[in-house]
Amino acid sequence: MRIVSLCPSNTEMLAYLGRLDDVIAVDQSSDWPPAVKQLPTVGPDLRIDMDEVEALKPDLVVASLSVPGMERNVEELARRRLPHLVLAPHSLDDIASDLLRLGEALGEKQKAAELARRYHECLNEYRERAAAVTEPARLYWEWWPRPLFTPGGANWLSELSELAGGRNIFADCAKASVQTEWDEVVARNPSHILLVWVGVQTKKMNANAVTKRPNAEQTEAVRTGRIHLLEEALYCRPSPRLLVGLKKLAPLLHPALFPPADDSDPLFDR
Repeated sequence: MRIVSLCPSNTEMLAYLGRLDDVIAVDQSSDWPPAVKQLPTVGPDLRIDMDEVEALKPDLVVASLSVPGMERNVEELARRRLPHLVLAPHSLDDIASDLLRLGEALGEKQKAAELARRYHECLNEYRERAAAVTEPARLYWEWWPRPLFTPGGANWLSELSELAGGRNIFADCAKASVQTEWDEVVARNPSHILLVWVGVQTKKMNANAVTKRPNAEQTEAVRTGRIHLLEEALYCRPSPRLLVGLKKLAPLLHPALFPPADDSDPLFDR
């Protein structure tokens, strides 16, 4: 089977299902597992070269609607009548459902069902531990600094926050993505600030970008030095790799309640 993946989370789903050997091309941002970096690319996920995709004669193109603007890719795939599957997860349950849908499309129903079972098992373990938290950490997730974008209640990071013993301070906003102002962040007074700038490596982020903002010291997070530079690939991509992010976040917030952080993946069989 000849498969083309048009976004990183889809590529990761294919890896979990053990079908990377069938992948003939990916978008430019796909970088996990590391072997993916050796594959041909068909452009940035929002500007896919559809002529190149069509020339590859794929049996299946795995597309996505996880980021605004990806609709153009899906419309073009339909126009060219290329065989495709569209994944559009917003919640943690959606990710498991998409894993099952992709597994069915690939003839991997049994493997997908087992992965989904282990995925929910891991989420439930953290849900039970989080129930012991008496004072949830108040979390401000920053997706982008100028203008400020943060996840709202409809995004998986609100759920992930709760599983780690926290609360997304913008969870009351119904949207998946919220554009806000720094004054509003200060007014909500986060106890932790989590920088996960989309597409930016951790080494290129700096906590000073936050501490220099007006009235930053009025937030508990800045006063206590709890500004965390996190690996955006573990939090901004709707795939089972979010479990690795959860394993790192929970002990960061409540070290006495959760196992120490490590890099192991509960689902990926290397």
